[in-house]
Amino acid sequence: ASKKLVAAALPLSVDVRQPQTIVAAVDEALKEFKRIDILVNGAAGNFLCPASALSFNAFKTVIDIDTIGTFNTSKVLFEKYFRDHGGVIVNITATLSYRGQALQVHADAMTRHLAVEWGPNNIRVNSLAPGPITGTEGYRRLGGKFAEEASLFDTIPLQRAGNKTEIAHSTLYLASPLSSYVTGTTLVVDGGSWLTSANNFPALLDFWAAGANQNQ
Repeated sequence: ASKKLVAAALPLSVDVRQPQTIVAAVDEALKEFKRIDILVNGAAGNFLCPASALSFNAFKTVIDIDTIGTFNTSKVLFEKYFRDHGGVIVNITATLSYRGQALQVHADAMTRHLAVEWGPNNIRVNSLAPGPITGTEGYRRLGGKFAEEASLFDTIPLQRAGNKTEIAHSTLYLASPLSSYVTGTTLVVDGGSWLTSANNFPALLDFWAAGANQNQ
């Protein structure tokens, strides 16, 4: 990936759980480009698991990446550049918290707080909540193929999964001047999935159990 990107970008290795690696990356980017306008928080760790079977360490790992990692990168960018120059933060999140999604007890709620605190510094903070998106690691790990085989996408108003280009376009909207008066909100890009898809705990539990048995 680094070799493909190096012609048009500055590829840097960052562990969002380690603030010192973020500081080093931001310093390097500012040295190269003199400015940073947009931060997209997309690092995530996630898996299907009922809370009763989730280990303390597994839960901590997800929180360390998803929630603390988002805070770490946002705070470093704020201190290093955004506080004095403004900027845009887009947090890639999910719709899981809307209905109490079974098997995924981990979620975050940081966007609105930062939007309120950092708005006076001309910093916009929004979230983007994708639905099932083909060709992604999340789609593979979180049951995308299972949903296809079970015709579950038929229950989505647009009756299909999304694609990476649609998520890219939506992120560009939140990051661009087209949304210059939008902050503290979540843009749901899921074809209407969360409105109509069944939050079926027994079915999800069966899917998790099948995967657990296969891994054993």
